[in-house]
Amino acid sequence: MLVEQRLVAGQEPDAWYVRASLADHRLFTVLYDRHAKALYRYAHGRVGPDAVDDVVSETFLIAFRRRQRYDTSRVDARPWLFGILTKEISHYRRRERAHYRAMARYDPVEVVPDLAERAVAGAAAHALRAPLARALSDLPARDRDVLLLIAWGGLTYDETALALGVPVGTVRSRLNRARRKVSSALGGDDPTRAVEETT
Repeated sequence: MLVEQRLVAGQEPDAWYVRASLADHRLFTVLYDRHAKALYRYAHGRVGPDAVDDVVSETFLIAFRRRQRYDTSRVDARPWLFGILTKEISHYRRRERAHYRAMARYDPVEVVPDLAERAVAGAAAHALRAPLARALSDLPARDRDVLLLIAWGGLTYDETALALGVPVGTVRSRLNRARRKVSSALGGDDPTRAVEETT
């Protein structure tokens, strides 16, 4: 009964649910409930709508199979899950590059918005879409991973380091290099700075 109440309430930290799921596999669903939305959002931007279900599903399947090896001193499983997801995305690397190149060539018909502000915002986003996609496709994979984990995944530098298994200093240098290249490709603009590191 206590396990059922915690499953519904979701009160414990991620590490508790990983450990407890070894005895009751249903408890692992709490991690899905907590983190799937963020992983889907991030993966959608990386691999597009055709592969997003596959990479996120595979991420949770791998996490479930490896849960006995999870370091329960890490209370938050989000970096662990993003690390698995990033590795899964690497399997789709060719598709990802093709996705960005297709976005760079794609010129959708603009829908006329009903408000002036939305028109301005939409025009600005439309103007940056192709050059941004091109800039992202031109980045080395390891730099792109760091940039997008922070900008789209919302991970901190420390979480990104955990996700990728690299030192925080490496995250900082890769991010700096990636942002310089994106900014240069976009004539000084860098829309990836919308989510700033706060640590």
